[in-house]
Amino acid sequence: MEALPREIVRVLRVFEDVFSERIWDWAQVLVIGAILTPGQRTVAAVLRVMGLGDERQYQNYHRVLNRARWSSRELSRRLLLVLVETLVSVDEPVVIGLDETIERRRGAKIAAKGIYRDPVRSSKSHFVKASGLRWISMQVLTVVPWAGRIWGLPFLTVLAPSERYNAERGRRHKTLPEWGRQMVRQVRRWLPDRALVVVADSTYAVLELLADAAGLPQPVTMVTRLRLDAALYDPARRRRVSRGPRADPASKASGSRRWRPACSIQTPPGNRSPFPGTAA
Repeated sequence: MEALPREIVRVLRVFEDVFSERIWDWAQVLVIGAILTPGQRTVAAVLRVMGLGDERQYQNYHRVLNRARWSSRELSRRLLLVLVETLVSVDEPVVIGLDETIERRRGAKIAAKGIYRDPVRSSKSHFVKASGLRWISMQVLTVVPWAGRIWGLPFLTVLAPSERYNAERGRRHKTLPEWGRQMVRQVRRWLPDRALVVVADSTYAVLELLADAAGLPQPVTMVTRLRLDAALYDPARRRRVSRGPRADPASKASGSRRWRPACSIQTPPGNRSPFPGTAA
């Protein structure tokens, strides 16, 4: 393969020392080939696009993904820092999208797969199942200058194995909000001095997740979807635990009723910000 253009080498150099010298040469081919490959981005398709379809030692490129030692978390950290430094101003909050996607995979060796609701083909009245791997992705939401619109630029992706997979191996199963909590904490450690706004759907509208994000030493703002007719209450007052024959029965009383979300939609359209949770 011919030498890569100097401009591309300059962009990729920030990731170079994560790999060994030998693995780095093969990793560059996979990265550039994945960008140029249309359709499914398999290793074979990448090699064909890069003019290496007749490469006899093609197994070396497969070993970058299944045997070589390198830290995907460190690559994610460096990619995030590059994206924020390049596209987000210092005085603006870093807006991050949190969402999951299903990679449709079949086969006996795809152990972590599960059966999930297909969000694309399903509707309120029609439920469609899909078999595959569930990935949770974080993206930097920012305006790309030459596109003129907000793009989601992924920098961290985590596999969320199915409940059956964890049960068969005796592992504790993590729910999507639990994975989201862990990812939010990781990004906060990577960006300790920046204002963070995480935008997610109703899957992550969980009190434990929202309270954890707000309770960090440097709080993270969470923006999630909520039903307009949701019933919201203040926290219930703490009851004293008493014992004996005169103890009071367990009470189901809750706190005072609060406003409905539908009552708070009063912002004029012209004053709305392009990013949820930030000022216009």
